[in-house]
Amino acid sequence: MAKIFAIANQKGGVGKTTTAVNLAASLAATRKRVLLIDLDPQGNATTGSGVNKQDLALTVCDVLLNRTPVSEVIVRVETSGFDVLPGNADLTAAEVGLLNEIGREKRLSIALKPVTDNYDFILIDCPPSLSMLTVNGLSAANGVIIPMQCEYFALEGMADLLGTIEGIREMVNPALEIEGVLRTMYDPRNSLTNDVSAQLTAHFQDKLYRTCIPRNVRLAEAPSFGLPALVHDKTSRGALAYLALAGEVLRRLEGENSAAPQTESAAG
Repeated sequence: MAKIFAIANQKGGVGKTTTAVNLAASLAATRKRVLLIDLDPQGNATTGSGVNKQDLALTVCDVLLNRTPVSEVIVRVETSGFDVLPGNADLTAAEVGLLNEIGREKRLSIALKPVTDNYDFILIDCPPSLSMLTVNGLSAANGVIIPMQCEYFALEGMADLLGTIEGIREMVNPALEIEGVLRTMYDPRNSLTNDVSAQLTAHFQDKLYRTCIPRNVRLAEAPSFGLPALVHDKTSRGALAYLALAGEVLRRLEGENSAAPQTESAAG
């Protein structure tokens, strides 16, 4: 069964969609089966993966409103190496349509059940706001990956995000955990970057990914070509950083899996 990670931050411009697309490509490059879900009405994860968001007969909106099974909406993107459940501006209508629906928080979670065994990872790109779409993403996930810049306002907004995650855990999804915090647009020459990074290390400890994503021209320009950085320029610093992140994600999961039998035997 797939590990489902929501990639979320209530603050925009922190590299959330960049992380969703490039982590999906990097995991796919390690032979993992990956589904990327675009829950943001801007549809940037869709276009960044090479899918034309203006030319879609079906989107995740149709899945959320119970119009179409998820298997009929998924698009295979060979150049990017993973599957996409695409989104576009129709998601705004989905959010309105869900307001009066029973069980609206779990629509995505329920819809994904028929396909979870088809993938190793499902990554959900959430909107930069606490909306019903974000709640659906967090409700469907096992863990949350939080991209953030090392700057004061990002640190200030982190408390709000952690409160949101705790609220979802208490009310809707008790299994939800913080999978990791990712430092993006990282510039170690900046003293504020280093100060905030030190605070993150002290607070999150082993939840903070060792990998940092640098500011990188190739990484920034790749979406305009409809490609992950790994396809656009696999030697770029941005592409190599996301490959390193994928490796770190996989090692963490291997550590969790190897620890599980020991816990059981100790209990026995």
